[in-house]
Amino acid sequence: MAIIHPLATVHPGAKLAENVEVGPYAYIDDNVEIGEGCKILPHACIFPYVKLGRDCSVFPGAVVGAVPQDLKFDGEVTWVEVGDRVTIRECATINRGTAVSGKGVTRVGDDTLVMSYVHIAHDCNIGKHCILVSYVGVAGETEMDDWVIVGGGTKIHQFSKLGAHAMVGGGTTVVKDVPPYSLCGRVPLVFAGVNIVGLRRRGFDSDTVRTIKDIYDVLYYQGYNFSDAIARIEQGFPASPEKDTILDFVSRSKRGIVRAGNPNEKGFE
Repeated sequence: MAIIHPLATVHPGAKLAENVEVGPYAYIDDNVEIGEGCKILPHACIFPYVKLGRDCSVFPGAVVGAVPQDLKFDGEVTWVEVGDRVTIRECATINRGTAVSGKGVTRVGDDTLVMSYVHIAHDCNIGKHCILVSYVGVAGETEMDDWVIVGGGTKIHQFSKLGAHAMVGGGTTVVKDVPPYSLCGRVPLVFAGVNIVGLRRRGFDSDTVRTIKDIYDVLYYQGYNFSDAIARIEQGFPASPEKDTILDFVSRSKRGIVRAGNPNEKGFE
């Protein structure tokens, strides 16, 4: 059974699985489902229509499931869905979705780390194994694929998309889509190369990393417009999941992808 501190407030309609721990002064409202092994630490707040997976930790001052900061929201039932083994650190906020213009649900994938003071707005879809460093602000309906890392203090414009295994430097502003496997930084934000260290840590071999770098060389640095670059990549590189991932992302981007930085600049990559 759940272990609930006598100074915690847990609504009778909340569903807490086995081995859930709820600390003093934590608040859990109605229509909340908390998976086995979760820890809700002192002064954490979970509002209605939230589902937490297994083995999550919600730290003091975090607020999960507050209504969206969206004037179109009209009190409809919308959700926050958090996967397994997600850590939500101090004073982070994750808002519910909206039904009028959004998807009606804000999602955070398995094994993601949401550091202190991060804000995840309505209808965002955060992938698995992501890391959002302290003070990151993610505006509404942003889509973030798996294994993305966003440096501290970065602001992400609404409707932005960040591709798998991308890394964005801290203190930047994302107003264009960030392509997969990329390393982006500086102000204004630019493509600064391939996230080599991250890819190697996740088991990508040298040939695969080289192929990714060659694809981005065609896309960014050989003087083609995006349509011609995509055609040359389609014809000039053998089939691979990485090639398909890049081409699919670039082709579907509505905001356009970040521009190229200067590869000859000191400290570029």
